Amino acid sequence: MCGIAGVVDFQRGAPQARLLERMAARMAHRGPDDCGVWHGGDVALSHTRLAIVDPQHGAQPMHTGDGRLSVSFNGEIFNHRELRALLEKQGRPFRTHHCDTEVVLQAYAHWGEGCFERFNGQWAIALWDADRRRLLLSRDRFGICPLHYTQAGSAWVFASEAKALFCHPAVAPAVDVDAVCDILRFWTPLPGHTAFRNVSELEPGCCLAIEPQGVRHWRYWQLDYRPDYGRRDLDWSEELRALLSDAVRLRLQADVPLGLYLSGGLDSSVVGALADQLLSARGDAQRLSLFSVQFDEQDVDERHFQHGMAQRLGRQPHALACANAAIGQHLIQAVRHTERPLFRTAAVPLFLLSRRVRAHDHKVVLTGEGADEVFGGYDLFKEAKLRRFVARQPGSKRRPLLLRRLYPYLPHLQTQSPEYLHAYFQVDSDHLDDPFFSHRPRWRNNARLERFLSPEVRHSQRQRDPLAELAAWLPQRFSDWDYFERAQYLETTMLLPGYILSSQGDRVAMAHGVETRPVFLDHRLAALAARMPAEVKMRVLDEKHVLKQAAGDLVTPQVLRRPKQPYRAPESVCFRGPDGDLAEPLAELLRPASIRRHGLFDPDAVSRLLSKARTAPLRSFTDNAALVFILSTQALLQEFVPGSSSQ
Repeated sequence: MCGIAGVVDFQRGAPQARLLERMAARMAHRGPDDCGVWHGGDVALSHTRLAIVDPQHGAQPMHTGDGRLSVSFNGEIFNHRELRALLEKQGRPFRTHHCDTEVVLQAYAHWGEGCFERFNGQWAIALWDADRRRLLLSRDRFGICPLHYTQAGSAWVFASEAKALFCHPAVAPAVDVDAVCDILRFWTPLPGHTAFRNVSELEPGCCLAIEPQGVRHWRYWQLDYRPDYGRRDLDWSEELRALLSDAVRLRLQADVPLGLYLSGGLDSSVVGALADQLLSARGDAQRLSLFSVQFDEQDVDERHFQHGMAQRLGRQPHALACANAAIGQHLIQAVRHTERPLFRTAAVPLFLLSRRVRAHDHKVVLTGEGADEVFGGYDLFKEAKLRRFVARQPGSKRRPLLLRRLYPYLPHLQTQSPEYLHAYFQVDSDHLDDPFFSHRPRWRNNARLERFLSPEVRHSQRQRDPLAELAAWLPQRFSDWDYFERAQYLETTMLLPGYILSSQGDRVAMAHGVETRPVFLDHRLAALAARMPAEVKMRVLDEKHVLKQAAGDLVTPQVLRRPKQPYRAPESVCFRGPDGDLAEPLAELLRPASIRRHGLFDPDAVSRLLSKARTAPLRSFTDNAALVFILSTQALLQEFVPGSSSQ
């Protein structure tokens, strides 16, 4: 992957190269191998390159031979060889040997806007059509690659990262208080929004055309659920196995060494096993390296499962022993790249792991992200299923006890009474038809963090209804889906691009020039899973049942049988100094003067939280999430809008 940026201005003409060079320099970490700038009158494009495919012939911005089309492209088109063969049969001319960037140009020249529907890949594309005087922006179906944009007077400015937009003299960084509060509730801004005022993010599966007569936005791909109840489980698992193997095959394309993030869970283990099979068949098995992160805290460490799977693959993983102190020391750096507040520290070890990957001269890693969303692996899906089961007999004393099976890594839930569980999980038969049934408890619990906001911010939020905004954004067919499919849609289209892929994917990996390739986000796998009935994906409470049936033979018995555990990292303990107080420079972020300067949080509420943290490491999810959220938000403000008030 790379970094792209540009400006289009139909009234004053695009700025000259110096501004574009500054924008590219702000994203040099995304593309340390090369940098290019091109000026075309109304438009100027820049590109920082991470050379992975056809490194000798892929310099950008790239143009067609007749100069009619120009592109700055971040990402990979994994089926570019197949598309090139089709286009060559149609007489399209190619000058490179196997560069996917040139396939993007020729695909658009031949198929127009319909070309994006043919791509299998991950991308953020800026394509200039000189004949139509049109700048076309496009983002991949799941939002693996970021793409930000804003309007600055008569100009439109875009970039892979928001920090590059702020190089433009008419684009001043300012926090969007509404978006930050939405992150507090949903863990992500509402789709299309960012943590910065007037800075938008192109939604996954969408295009934006900027022309002299105006701006046009459309969706070229939409996740839809149409379950087929007439197939056997064996049919589903066989088709899944074949398609998954092909998805891995496509993502093994690279002219550089390949790595795998081996977490110790089912998803990355399956990807690693399939990659090993395919590379072994080519006599190239040793080309795949394994990278893992390990922790001192037993309840979040997964090294036992990592070692077992690594032995099965016959490789010694490059393990990063991530000390608690290192997480605290690098939080601010990680936030500089995520460009949004965090709830968990999990992004920081991945930031450090990508640095380790790059130190071993690797630029590409396969990952297991997306399997939980596509195949129903999260505990939230179990929770929704159990809540519905309990709600059907509201007077039962036994059914609420089943809720104790959820979240085994939260031990306080295991001892609670049926009445507490009933209230905590918001079990109510009146809410069974609520379109947000699956997510209400999570969002309600997150809303408890609002007590840390300043009185002024809390007052401003009472004037708006983010749930109504979210409901208006939902697709028309949302009401036709069952509760499980609705839950999957919300996770896949909101939390996945807005938190997982941004804060724990592209942004922390590309901070060190490492491209992540989430195999399970091949859109063909998502389309297949969308045709599966819910009980194929979750059999009783067995999450990702069909994936285990399709690929369980590829992993160790320990990995196959282990209870679902999300990737987590140590939290509040990472921020404590030798005296038990908050370590510098984090302590400076939470001093009352700093809190008041930005105006987002209540200094007294923050001080009470810090006093609690001094006594002992915070144990509750709410307290840990509050500390990480406040710290990361203050770090974001310090980095991008120092000295300014959010009010």
